[in-house]
Amino acid sequence: MPQPNESKNKTSTGLKWLGGGAAMLLLKGKAIISLLKLGKIAGPLISMMFSIWAYALIYPWQFAIGFVLLLFVHELGHVIAAKRIGLPVSAPLFIPFLGALITMKKQPLDAKMEAYVAFGGPVLGSAGAAVVFAFAYYYHSPLLYSLAYVGFLLNLINLLPIHPLDGGRIATAVTRWLWLVGLIGGLGVIIYLKSILFLIIWVLFAYDLYKKYISRKKNSQMRTLLLRFLIPVEHLREQGYLIPGPEHTRELPFTTYSDLDRQQYLGIRYESLDYYGTARLPVQSIIDKVKLTRLEHITEETGLHLNALCEVQYTVFENDKYYDVPASSRWKYGAAYAVLAGGIGYLMYLVHVVGNVNL
Repeated sequence: MPQPNESKNKTSTGLKWLGGGAAMLLLKGKAIISLLKLGKIAGPLISMMFSIWAYALIYPWQFAIGFVLLLFVHELGHVIAAKRIGLPVSAPLFIPFLGALITMKKQPLDAKMEAYVAFGGPVLGSAGAAVVFAFAYYYHSPLLYSLAYVGFLLNLINLLPIHPLDGGRIATAVTRWLWLVGLIGGLGVIIYLKSILFLIIWVLFAYDLYKKYISRKKNSQMRTLLLRFLIPVEHLREQGYLIPGPEHTRELPFTTYSDLDRQQYLGIRYESLDYYGTARLPVQSIIDKVKLTRLEHITEETGLHLNALCEVQYTVFENDKYYDVPASSRWKYGAAYAVLAGGIGYLMYLVHVVGNVNL
C-alpha cells in the first residue's frame, strides 16, 4: 500500500502525464497528421482547442483536455473503420457541449457497412477510456478515474439504439426492432440524465421513426418539385428562329442518373432550342414526368436567355434492400453489440468500486 506522499507524487506524475501527453498529441501528432492529412486537420484542431477552452470554463483544465481527447479517440475509431471499408470521411469536428462528429463523403452501400463504421467509435473510445482507467489505478488519480468513468459513460450512451447515435446505426444490421427499445428506453435515460440535448435527440429520432413507418404511405404519393433552367437563345434569335413566348408549356423528355456518391441528377432536353440541362434532386426519386410551365425572357450581357420553370412530378424512392443483411451477420453484430455494451457497463462498475466515482 503506498504511503500518502508516494500517492500524492504518483497523482502529480499522472497529471503531468495527462498534460504532457495531450501537448504531444496536439502539437506533435505526426501519426495522426499522416492519417488525416495536414491540410485537412487545421479546422478540427481549431475546433478541438475551442472545445477545450469552452469545457475549461466549467471544469478543471486537465479534465477539459482529457475529455476532448477521449472524444477525439472515439471519432478516430469511426475514421479508421470507415477507411478500412473504403468510405471517405471528413476529419473530426468538435462542437462544445455537443460532442464531436465526422461526415461521410460517400454513404454506406448497406446497413452492414453502416454498422461497421458505427462500431469503430465505441470500440476505440472504450479502449481509450480503459487506458485512462489503467493510469488512474496506477497513479491513484481521482481526476483520471473521473475521466475514465465519463469516457465509458460516453461510449455506453452512444450504444443506445437511437438514431443517429452509434447504437441506432448498429441496430440497422441487427434488427430495427431495437429502435423501439431505444424509443422506450430513451425516456428513462432522459429522466436519469436530465439532459436537454438528449431530449432533443430523442424527439428527432421519434419524428424520424414516424416519418419512416407511420406516414410511409405518403411517400408513395406523387410529389411536385419546381426547377429552373437558364437557356441561352441569342444565337437562335440571330439565325431567325422563333423564340417561344412566356405562356408556352409542354412536356420535356428527361433522363436521371446518380454519381458515385449516390447523388441523383435530373437531365432535361429541349430539342427545339438545342438545350440540355441538369439539376440535383433533393432525394432519391422515381420521376414520372417533367413539364415546362412558364418561360421568362431575360436579357443579359451575352444576349437573350429563357428562364424555364419546370414542374417535376415524382415519388420518393425507398431502398428496402439497404437493410438486407445475412442472418449470420445479424447474429455476429448482435453478439458484438451485447458484449461491447456489457463490457463497458462492467468497466464502469469497476471504476465506481475502485475509484469511488459516481455520475
